[in-house]
Amino acid sequence: QVQLVESGGGLVQAGGSLRLSCAASGRTFSNYPMGWFRQAPGKEREFVAAINWSGGDTSYADSVKGRFTISRDNAKNTVYLQMSSLKPEDTAVYYCAAHSGSYSLVVTTTLYDYWGQGTQVTVSS
Repeated sequence: QVQLVESGGGLVQAGGSLRLSCAASGRTFSNYPMGWFRQAPGKEREFVAAINWSGGDTSYADSVKGRFTISRDNAKNTVYLQMSSLKPEDTAVYYCAAHSGSYSLVVTTTLYDYWGQGTQVTVSS
């Protein structure tokens, strides 16, 4: 069992930056590919970024490529999402997720087994 707790959300002006953190419990965190997703009001949850167990492989949604960076520190059981050049359309609840199966890099919502409670990011224009 893995428990995930996100933090770091808040209100920021367009063009600003935020760093989200996702702290995980459980000794097997370093084995799990991790991902960040977001959900805006009235919209479905969408993929943002993913990282494999070692941090050596990543994937990003086109909408955030070049602006967001996913990373992890397995010694701290934490995955991060550094967000820069934020836009109002980035406003959403951001969730981290863990995949306990056999895939090395996961971009599909349904393949994630564990989810955090989410953290709100609001970007004002």
